[in-house]
Amino acid sequence: MRALDLLRFTLLSLRRQRFRSSMLLIAVSLGVSAVVVLTALGEGARAYVLGEFAFLGKNTIIMVPGRKETTGGMPPISGAATNDITLEEVAALGRSVPGITALTPMVLGNGPVSHKSRERDSMVGGTTAAFFDIQQLEIAQGSMLPDMPLTESKPVAVIGQTLKEELFDNRRAVGQWVRLRDYRFRVIGVLEGTGDAFGADLSEAILIPVASAQSVFNVHGVFRVMMKVKDNYNIEAVKANIAKRMQELHSGERDVTLISPDAMLSTFDSILQVMTLGVAGIAGISLVVSGILVMNVTLMSVKQRTAEIGLLKALGAPAYQVRTLFLSEAATIAALGALIGMLVGHIVVLIGRQLYPSVPFSTPTWALGAALVLAVGTALLFAWLPAQQAADMEPVDALGRK
Repeated sequence: MRALDLLRFTLLSLRRQRFRSSMLLIAVSLGVSAVVVLTALGEGARAYVLGEFAFLGKNTIIMVPGRKETTGGMPPISGAATNDITLEEVAALGRSVPGITALTPMVLGNGPVSHKSRERDSMVGGTTAAFFDIQQLEIAQGSMLPDMPLTESKPVAVIGQTLKEELFDNRRAVGQWVRLRDYRFRVIGVLEGTGDAFGADLSEAILIPVASAQSVFNVHGVFRVMMKVKDNYNIEAVKANIAKRMQELHSGERDVTLISPDAMLSTFDSILQVMTLGVAGIAGISLVVSGILVMNVTLMSVKQRTAEIGLLKALGAPAYQVRTLFLSEAATIAALGALIGMLVGHIVVLIGRQLYPSVPFSTPTWALGAALVLAVGTALLFAWLPAQQAADMEPVDALGRK
């Protein structure tokens, strides 16, 4: 039998069993659409998380006080540790460790920021001029924090767009004075856009000199230190030099943790890829279930079409050809169901993009190929047994059955 004749015969058989074919199409398409949607969710989550942490930069090292050996767990987020990291130590790092092109200490907190009768609780960041370069922040109005010694305190501030609108509406904010707790600061700049720092939205933040922030919050140490490494330097070597220098400054005690964004992002990427594969596997189970349904339906079809099978064999059709007829029906149903499932899944993914534009939902190519292969493969695998039963029938026995 020619391939074209086989296709025509298969389509004719499927049309004659419309309801049964429709149920199989729905079962397979649901399984494939589940693979498409769930892998798109996994890839979207992966891209979103990696994008959120992309602000750290490739050639950046983050130093936080505390070590796993010291705290018994992850480094403390509050900055509490055996020894604080002081501004003097940060300045010493910049002078003595080669490869560091810029560094900025950070003091973070929250406090009420007010102007006249308006007040808003905002994130307060104590930092330096280098922070704007490391984080690639743009200034919409005015200027960034001035370049000055780390230990110098100055009543100047840069505020985010949202904070500016809440306190000043459409009026000019640059040159105005705001109150932060018991301190007054003159606004010298307004950030452009939202800007991210450690995953936080800077549009509602106020940035002040790091020494001023220490006075506002009455702290001696810093929350963390961000350092930018020159392109031609090895980050791991620079980390080792920083650790060695901090150990010297802390009387031989290693009580800081150095984080390389590349290593952290690589770990996140690996974890999220495994999660994507996991949800794809869960969705793939539905295709196995649909394959079992194909087997059951094919078994029913064989029992109901014994006369047709007997006639084909009486006319000289060999066993392999009868088997091929049933397998081609299963493969055709699976392929059509997979295509419908991909279309439905793609529509759902597009709707997800519209509802959540910040999450880049996308189905990887490997998932589409795997879904198609798995759908057709499971259909052929589970249809093999009933197809073989049909092929093994004797013409006289098949024609004699009712």
